[in-house]
Amino acid sequence: MPSLSRIISATLDQINQAPTEKFLQILGGVFENSPWIAEGAYGKKPFRDVEELHAAMCEVVKRSTEEQQLTLIRAHPDLVGRAAVNGTLSGASRSEQASAGLDRLTAKEVEKFQQYNAEYHQKFAFPFVICARLNKKDAILQGFESRLKNSREEEIRTALEEIYKIAYLRLQDVCAK
Repeated sequence: MPSLSRIISATLDQINQAPTEKFLQILGGVFENSPWIAEGAYGKKPFRDVEELHAAMCEVVKRSTEEQQLTLIRAHPDLVGRAAVNGTLSGASRSEQASAGLDRLTAKEVEKFQQYNAEYHQKFAFPFVICARLNKKDAILQGFESRLKNSREEEIRTALEEIYKIAYLRLQDVCAK
């Protein structure tokens, strides 16, 4: 399996012409540690634009089983979690968390994130997922507070919607102009 930890830029033409292994090398990391999604979209080539590619990849997720969807959600790291503290986040996740200011928290803020992560895992049995690039730390903390009130079904839907946003932004990073 090709490395999925770094973003490889490619034009849409290169993506459309790529054989399976290269396609997975380019797009396998768009959905966190879930190359099966890129693999599922491979047969939909050629894509007219990034939006069509994104839609095809999201459709793979929507047509997958609930267990596959939960596996996808669980592939995401906790915000300010163990992977962040240990420095083992994927390059994309590290950059995304940094863009929200999560790499510059006080000890008290880190403790608050970890408290919310624990409460969230306790209630839903998967990590809290939010598109960090579209939020800052205060909005993320408010997101924890409001989303902890959701039902499990609502939260699965919400987490998947956030994952689609993350993937779209990652696709824009991948697809060179």
